[in-house]
Amino acid sequence: MSTANTPEAATVVQPPKKNRRPAFIAIAIVAVLAIVAAIIGVVNLTSANPANEAAVDGTDSAAITEGLGSAAQPVRIGTVGASEPYWQTFKDAVLAEGISVDIIDFASYPEPNPALAAGELDVNQFQHNVYLGANNEATGDDIVPIGSTAIYPLGLYSTQYDSVDTIPDGATVAVPDDPSNLARGLLVLQSAGLIELDGGGSIFATLDQVDEANSRVKVTALEAALTATSLPDVAAAIINNEFVGNAGLTASDVIAQDDASDPNALPYVNIWAAKAKDKDNPVLLKLVEIYQNNQDVLDGVQDSFGGTAVFLKVPVADLETSLTKVIADTKAQG
Repeated sequence: MSTANTPEAATVVQPPKKNRRPAFIAIAIVAVLAIVAAIIGVVNLTSANPANEAAVDGTDSAAITEGLGSAAQPVRIGTVGASEPYWQTFKDAVLAEGISVDIIDFASYPEPNPALAAGELDVNQFQHNVYLGANNEATGDDIVPIGSTAIYPLGLYSTQYDSVDTIPDGATVAVPDDPSNLARGLLVLQSAGLIELDGGGSIFATLDQVDEANSRVKVTALEAALTATSLPDVAAAIINNEFVGNAGLTASDVIAQDDASDPNALPYVNIWAAKAKDKDNPVLLKLVEIYQNNQDVLDGVQDSFGGTAVFLKVPVADLETSLTKVIADTKAQG
């Protein structure tokens, strides 16, 4: 339609010569009206939708006029905790790029994956690969990671020692006793050089897999809420984030935590997840890019999680490899 403004198109609207026949005049009038209508159509379309304006102007944005991400078909993002202020910041950031989204809140973790599998969502963002792998193995869903967000480290704390190196050999260290955090806590202790796990450990590691002969400390498992209160009686303890503040500690008091560069920590990196058929969808990948690079969004996440988030841009291929291993380990558990 932009050709209506070219010199060639403009010649059509010149007054016809007097010696032209009336039929030709009528044809010319029809042509003029068609061109005017086309111009009006472009103006109305552009003024009605800022995303179209960006597309017409040729700006380098993800402006979308139809399909997924348009005002008529916003991207449906499922999460747990959509009331956190950073989600509105994110929504504003993507809208500035011409993408419309709906943030759909779920009350509990078991809900967003079934909603995604059923087509009620386009993408979700609330889980790590350990959770996703267990879901896929149990349900047969083909949900995959399409980008990373952050890891929320599980930390080792002590009120007696200010570093891992000063913890004496033979001392006792406490870990949470629930299976997921028990295994993760043992992996943290191994990364810190305090213990060794048979076979290098896994997301299903147990106390029975601690190689006591080659470990510096003894490990005891306690209810997660009690590891913090046990600090006067043990050399150190793995404490879940939600209990750190109640123990009078802050994130800066941690003496060891998940090492993002450690392959054992990769399954615990939080992810954006979509159906496998949508893993290369450019609109969904643009959402990941904005989340990873918008400082206002990242600052909002830190505010919501007490400054504990460690933001990561993990290659999707590495996330996929990690998920494959998680599923294999899950199957091996029977």
